Amino acid sequence: MTFNDRVEAYIARIEGVLDHYLPAESVAPTILHQAMRYSALSGGKRIRPLLVYASGEALGVAPDMLDAPAVAIELMHTFSLIHDDLPAMDNDDLRRGRPTAHRAFDEATAILAADAMQPLAFEVLATHPALRDHPAIQVRLTALLADACGSRGMTGGQSMDMTSEGKRLDPAELEHIYRLKTGYLLRASVLSAAYCRADVPLATLHALERFVDALGLAFQVRDDILDIEGTTAETGKTGGSDLASDKATYPHLFGMAEARARADELLKQAMDAIADAGPSYDGLRWAARFIVLRQRA
Repeated sequence: MTFNDRVEAYIARIEGVLDHYLPAESVAPTILHQAMRYSALSGGKRIRPLLVYASGEALGVAPDMLDAPAVAIELMHTFSLIHDDLPAMDNDDLRRGRPTAHRAFDEATAILAADAMQPLAFEVLATHPALRDHPAIQVRLTALLADACGSRGMTGGQSMDMTSEGKRLDPAELEHIYRLKTGYLLRASVLSAAYCRADVPLATLHALERFVDALGLAFQVRDDILDIEGTTAETGKTGGSDLASDKATYPHLFGMAEARARADELLKQAMDAIADAGPSYDGLRWAARFIVLRQRA
């Protein structure tokens, strides 16, 4: 079996754990819990959890140990999507082919649903049965996620992304924003499996970091391209929103040909970083091709 053959089982696994940790819609406050479940269980590609499990396969970490970081990272990702879609930010009406949370409910409920997912993510890391006897791992995973999502990570990147609208950035400035806004949570996804072990060689950690740094940049460049070329059926969102907002994106600043070339270059860098690794890394190779080329095979 290839990793592609296990993808659906991994997606079902993560959605089962999400369903377990998300409060039931019948529990008060019901509207808040409805909005949380609406947003977190709305499908999606589950790329970040898949990266967690693919990294676990590469390093020989049991899936039970990976469920908590996979769910915590997906909850934090969902939090960011709800906030990104708000009128004060990207003002999007569609997410994953459905009305965004603030459209399906209301703006205040959407904000609160997102806010509630942050502590829930850390609750998962603190209470998941597979991690209870491993406090050192819990601390490392908690610090990794907090660093990825704070002002020096995803949230800071979103702030810089908003303030860059209408500005001309050079490639290094733009890619710095991409690393924070998108790359750091992907980095946490890959490194979380390594943090579940105490004996991962430093050279292996560095190779994984090089892999995911290039992949995170490629992910965002590819998303920029799809915002222009992709259909709503492909992206689940209304196309052209970045261009309409005069956002700093690779195609907008440097042209579509340059954006495609940079995505291809970054994919090669990611693959080169793990080129000497064995077949246990095939899940990470699958993820890289899927993210950049959207090829599942």
